[in-house]
Amino acid sequence: MLSNYNILLGVSGGIACYKACEIVSRLKKLGAGVDVVMTQNATEFVSPLTFETLSNRPAISDMFARKKEWEVEHISLAKKADLCIIAPATANIIAKLADGIADDMLTTTYLALRCPVIIAPAMNTNMYTNPVVVENLQKLANAGAIIIDSTEGRLACGDVGKGKMAEPVDIVAKAVEVLCPKRDFKGKKVLITAGATRENIDGVRFITNRSSGKMGIELAKAVVKRGGSVVLVKGLVQVPVPSYITDVVEVESTQQMYEAVMDKYKECDVIIKAAAPSDYRPKEKIDNKLKGESITLELVKNPDIAKAVGQVKGERKLVVFCAETQKLLDSALQKLSSKNADLVVANDVTQKGAGFDCDTNIVTIAKKDGSIKSYPVLPKSQVAEVILDEIYK
Repeated sequence: MLSNYNILLGVSGGIACYKACEIVSRLKKLGAGVDVVMTQNATEFVSPLTFETLSNRPAISDMFARKKEWEVEHISLAKKADLCIIAPATANIIAKLADGIADDMLTTTYLALRCPVIIAPAMNTNMYTNPVVVENLQKLANAGAIIIDSTEGRLACGDVGKGKMAEPVDIVAKAVEVLCPKRDFKGKKVLITAGATRENIDGVRFITNRSSGKMGIELAKAVVKRGGSVVLVKGLVQVPVPSYITDVVEVESTQQMYEAVMDKYKECDVIIKAAAPSDYRPKEKIDNKLKGESITLELVKNPDIAKAVGQVKGERKLVVFCAETQKLLDSALQKLSSKNADLVVANDVTQKGAGFDCDTNIVTIAKKDGSIKSYPVLPKSQVAEVILDEIYK
């Protein structure tokens, strides 16, 4: 979901430092790159090694530490950050940020930032409600910072009241909201098929195709990024499935994919058939290795998964793919009609930068309403966004 983003996490010295570890962990699971900058006081609560282990990057706390590579570190950190989160934000660090004081790595980096900033205060109730702290938080909000209000509860000092840092899950949710503002699939469940299927010839050989599964995985990532949930029916793929996509059905043959899709489609709002299932399978099942000067195989037709879904989909949206080597548009329009699909994504696999085994595609999208739109060479991640844009347009 956040695989193309780099997040700077600023950690100041309060007991809520331990919660910042969970923030790093959650961001990493979403695919983000995370740089941690700590104040010296923060290192008294949680060691830099903990953050380094969780982020797989150095945790910066010493402004004057010598580095092998020469760069002005606070500037380089600020330049590559797509978002900054300061959590916990103590009264002290809030005051420094509000007044533009730059006396350590965190405050210096903050002043060089040109990205959105999320601030999660954490302190004693009396400190939190002190007019000076209230004024400082307002100054930061007026400057564009996003303040995640503290919550009420029992504090480390024993007092009960407002001042607890917001929970890591809520802070990360706000980060996703800031970085991924388009949430038009929120509340929608999307079934996506990805990859190739495999039809066994004998005990060692099989029929398959060149589908890598990249398009299906990019679609799944884009749906989650835009607030939706995914059921991923996965054949053979050459790319990893992100850990945040948890509803995954693994299949091998086209028949297994058919059964999985027909079992799951009812719970979904959209079905996207991005997989490349084998159209045929050997008629005879042979367990041992075939031998001989020549082998003759009789193939039979596999189930047409898209057509089966089209016949029962009701109000659900059905997206199908059409990979061809000639007469692309004619084939795409015929497929759109015969499968009772709402949208067909067509591509000529003979074109450079399109089709299998690459990170880009060149697609033409035809819809049930008669509209047809062609796109230039785009990364498959961007093609996924285009497809999602067209589903509810």
